[in-house]
Amino acid sequence: MRVSVIGTGYVGLVTGATLSDAGHKVTCLDLIESKINDLNKGISPIFEPGLEELIKSGIKNKTLSGSTDIENCIRESDVTFICVGTPSNKDGSIDLSYIKSASSSIGRALRHKEDEHTVIVKSTVVPLTTEETVLPIILKKCGWKREKLGIGMNPEFLREGSAVEDAKKPDRIVIGCADEISKQIMNKLYEEHNCTKLECSPRTAEFIKYASNSFLATKISFVNEMANMCNEWGIDFIEVAEGMGLDSRISPLFLRAGAGFGGSCFPKDVKALAASAKSSKVKSKILEAALAVNDSQPHIVVDMAKERLGVLKGKKVTVLGLAFKPDTDDVRESRSEIVIKRLVEEGANVTAHDPEAMNNFKEIIDIEMRPTAEEALAEADCLILMTEWKEYIHLDYNSIKQKMNGNVVIDGRRAFDYRRMEEAGFDYKTIGLG
Repeated sequence: MRVSVIGTGYVGLVTGATLSDAGHKVTCLDLIESKINDLNKGISPIFEPGLEELIKSGIKNKTLSGSTDIENCIRESDVTFICVGTPSNKDGSIDLSYIKSASSSIGRALRHKEDEHTVIVKSTVVPLTTEETVLPIILKKCGWKREKLGIGMNPEFLREGSAVEDAKKPDRIVIGCADEISKQIMNKLYEEHNCTKLECSPRTAEFIKYASNSFLATKISFVNEMANMCNEWGIDFIEVAEGMGLDSRISPLFLRAGAGFGGSCFPKDVKALAASAKSSKVKSKILEAALAVNDSQPHIVVDMAKERLGVLKGKKVTVLGLAFKPDTDDVRESRSEIVIKRLVEEGANVTAHDPEAMNNFKEIIDIEMRPTAEEALAEADCLILMTEWKEYIHLDYNSIKQKMNGNVVIDGRRAFDYRRMEEAGFDYKTIGLG
C-alpha cells in the first residue's frame, strides 16, 4: 500500500518506519528540509532505540523516503496519516493549528485526485476532532462528496524508549472508523498483527487514548502521594508497592514513586482533557488532583536537598539526567527542568549531564554541562538523580564519593541501591524510603 505520513516527530517517524518495514511504500512528509535530507540519508533526527536502523533499512530497500513536496506525495498515496504535534495552549487546552494545517494540505492535494483516499488521524486529539475539524476542512478544500473519502482515527500507544518495539508488537490496536473505506484500509494495514483489534467510532478512539493516559498519570500521582506519606511514617514504599502489585486488579506496573511524570504525552494529555471537560462544564476533580500532585513532586526533591545542605546558595549541585525518561533525548515537560530552575533561583551552582539530551536541554536552560557524569560530579556538594539511565545506576559509588566535596545524594527516581550508598558514606535520601 502507498502511505504518506505528515509529520516526522516520534509518532510520524516510528509509524512510517515500521509500516515500511512491513512492506508498504511510505513517504514521510515535513516542511523542514534539513530533517527530510537527514531522513533520506538514513539519519534519524531523534534518538529512539532501533529507529535509525529501521530507517536505514527502509531507505536501502526503497520502501521509505522523505519529502517536502507534501501535496504531490499525498496525491500519489492511497492513505495519509496525520502525525503532527498537538501542543498545549497556555490554559492547557489543545492547540489544533498543526492538525488544521495538515487537513488543509490534504484537501488541496485531493482536489486533483480522482481515486478515493483515506485519511487517518494518529495525532492525539480531543474527542470530536476527527469528525468535526479534520473531515470538514478536507471536504471543503477538495470539493469531494463524502462517500469518496475514508476518514478514521488510530491512536498510538508508543512509549518513548521502546517505541519501535511497541509499534511492531502492539498489545492492542484501536480502529476508529467513520466509514467502511477507513475500516477496510486500517484492517489491511494491520492484518499481520495478532493482537486485539477494537473497532469503534473516531470519537471513541480519541477518548480511549486520553482516558488511558489520564488513568496512568493518575496512578503515578496516587503512588507518589502514598510514597510521600511513607516518608513521614518510616515506611519503605517499595515494600508497599510489592504488596499492592500482588493484587491482580492493581498490577505491579506504574507503582514506582519518584519526581513525577513528564514527557510529551501525560502532562499535555491530562491538561487537554481537563480543559475540554471544563469547556463542556464537566468537573474533572481527579485529573486536576493528579496534575497538582505531579507539579509538587520535583519541589519535594529540591526540598530534600535543601534540608540536607542547610542552604542551597553557593552550593554546587550536580543533576544527572535531563531527559524525561531513559532511552530518549526528549526533554519536553522534564521534571529536571523544574528542579534545575528552582536550584538556580535558590542560588545553587548547577552542573548537569545526560547521555543523549544535553543539546535539547540547552534550548530550555543555559547551564553548565559536562561530557561525563564523573566530570559533572567533580567537587559537587550534592548529587540529584532525575533520570534513571543505566550508566548512572551502575556508577562506582566509592569512586564518585572521592570526586565529590559533599556526600548528599537525592534520588529522584529511587534507582540507586541505598544500602550500598550508605556503605559508601553518602547521606542518601529518596521519595518513599521512610
